[in-house]
Amino acid sequence: MSNPDDAQLPGVRAPWSIPRGLIVLLAAASAVIAVAGIKVFASIVGPVFLALMLAITVQPIQNWARKRGLPAWLGMVLALLASYAIVLGLLAVLVVSAAQLATQLPDYSGRFDDLLDGVRSLLSGWGVGKDQIQDLLSGLDFGQLIALLESALRSMAGVLSNLVFVLALLLFMSFDGMSFRSRVTAVERVRPDIAYALRTFASGTRQYLLVSTVFGLIVAVLDGAALWWMGVPLPLLWAVLSFITNFIPNIGFVVGVIPPALMALLEGGPRLMLWVIVVYCVINFVIQSVIQPKFVGDAVGLSVTVTFLSLIFWTWVLGALGALLAIPLTLLVRALLLDIDPTTRWVSALIGSSPPELEAQVPITVRSEQIDHPAHGEQRTEPEQHPQ
Repeated sequence: MSNPDDAQLPGVRAPWSIPRGLIVLLAAASAVIAVAGIKVFASIVGPVFLALMLAITVQPIQNWARKRGLPAWLGMVLALLASYAIVLGLLAVLVVSAAQLATQLPDYSGRFDDLLDGVRSLLSGWGVGKDQIQDLLSGLDFGQLIALLESALRSMAGVLSNLVFVLALLLFMSFDGMSFRSRVTAVERVRPDIAYALRTFASGTRQYLLVSTVFGLIVAVLDGAALWWMGVPLPLLWAVLSFITNFIPNIGFVVGVIPPALMALLEGGPRLMLWVIVVYCVINFVIQSVIQPKFVGDAVGLSVTVTFLSLIFWTWVLGALGALLAIPLTLLVRALLLDIDPTTRWVSALIGSSPPELEAQVPITVRSEQIDHPAHGEQRTEPEQHPQ
């Protein structure tokens, strides 16, 4: 039997192993190649993951139908109808609201010119020269404002782009959802770690989407009611925008307040715009910055820094859809790279929303005692346990 200390003796060659630094370098290179591939095929990867998120969200409907003894096909149909209602409902509201916006915006051209005249008079009263005012306001025109609002709406509609592709994927995923539980059970018998990672990802994603949906509805109702009370046009559209941008971590409030603030500026001037910003800050700060992060952190187990970096990264990779799905995508990466291997799950303690609780352990020290064996006179080391 070989001695483990023989590798340190002169003339004995240590077993060959890959240096840890080389492993890290190869992993980084592989990650760069994988990210580049995802970015190239973003138009396909984005809708596929969107359909996967919707399928995971409505999966409890199939579980509910199975527990009630209903046929599997009936649970599949109910889940499919629920996912279709989510996609088509949001798309219908966006299309109708965008059409209303397109018909109302040309009426505000004269008001925009009046606002510019007021700004010129204000700057002139402060002693700013006409040439400087001209240079300062030369880049502002009503067409650019319309383009800004339309780009925001296009970004929302772009989230639901490739509609036929997404609906088809939802149909196929709903079929597969009927046997998902048995598939995971079969995997668990052979690879329990893989089954654990898949279940952790599905559970965390479903909890995150549920929490974000509930708080998004609360924010949308409050924002829409406040805009309607203040007389801002199209409050339903801006409420839907608040609901969608609630899925964007950290900066969703900033994205959601810009279009209604600009519309308030055209409708009632700077004072109304200021009131819209103040109301949004109060509502969204209390809900999205104080209350919601606590529930989201408990649901996904990601720190604030990780969520912000994931937002930047996935937006760069997938565009606007990546901003909405940044958290679920990060949960998928964590499941595939960390949760799937018990030896790497310790990383979750570094990226989690809160440090893990330390388990009470009994400190154990080793006291070396020389005990004469009656036959051989060997030395034996006994552990000594200190009471707490």
